[in-house]
Amino acid sequence: MARYTQATCRLCRRVGDKLMLKGDRCFTAKCAVERRDAPPGRSSIAKRRRSKKSDRGLQLQEKQKARYTYGILERQFRKFFAEAERLPGRTGENLLILLERRLDNVVYRFGFASSRSQARQLVCHGHFLLNGRKTDIPSCLAKPGDVVAWREGSTQTEYYKVLVQEIEGRTVPGWLELDKQKLVGRIVNLPAAEDIEVKFDEKAIVEYYSR
Repeated sequence: MARYTQATCRLCRRVGDKLMLKGDRCFTAKCAVERRDAPPGRSSIAKRRRSKKSDRGLQLQEKQKARYTYGILERQFRKFFAEAERLPGRTGENLLILLERRLDNVVYRFGFASSRSQARQLVCHGHFLLNGRKTDIPSCLAKPGDVVAWREGSTQTEYYKVLVQEIEGRTVPGWLELDKQKLVGRIVNLPAAEDIEVKFDEKAIVEYYSR
């Protein structure tokens, strides 16, 4: 499975914004955007001299922000966009909903992980059951009524024991329902576009692929 293997913080510096790719670290002074706000590989002088981006460049940046946020490579992201175009309704909103339905994102939204990359690793290692069946495919799309639970063997891990203590302080979006005692989550309904907190403009992504 192809995946990005370089320094994650370089992605935030590249787009000039915090994409919350490192979880709790992004709120500390160790955040790369806080320490070095220049794009990677460019000096402070080059940063001051860089020209204003074109409309096409801004659209590309928004598309890259979405890819980096959800940890998806270009080919897979293009497939999500093609599926969003086929669905009824607005393409941009459909794209957001499809991305939010990814199992790794759902695990992240439940608060089972502090970042999407961590959630993706947990899913790949087979720690979760989807409707009672072990599922280790991060891109699997969840639907309303689906139940996400920890595999019995995973509840004995040190990570799970720490999570039990920390889960009370984490919030869950309205389209999800979480039993914080049993750490079992259920997808109540599909997320609405206004309920999804993202740092990119989905309309610009539609414009980018429409050219």
